[in-house]
Amino acid sequence: MAARVVVYPPDEDGGRRVRVGGEILGRAYGVRDVARFLQEATLQDWDETDVVRSRLIEWRGGGPDKWGG
Repeated sequence: MAARVVVYPPDEDGGRRVRVGGEILGRAYGVRDVARFLQEATLQDWDETDVVRSRLIEWRGGGPDKWGG
C-alpha cells in the first residue's frame, strides 16, 4: 500500500474517519476497526499491533489511544 493512511480526530460519537489516499474507508471506534479496514483494503495480515506501530498512519487529533467523544 503506497497511499498514506489518515485517521481523523474523534467526532461527537467517538468515531474517527479512516482514509487511504482519497478514499474514506469508514468510521473506526478503536484500533481493531482501523486494522479491519486496512485488512479489507489490501493489508490482510495486519493486526492492532501493526496499526499502532506503523509510520504509514497519520493520526490527527490524538494517537491510537485517543477515542471517545
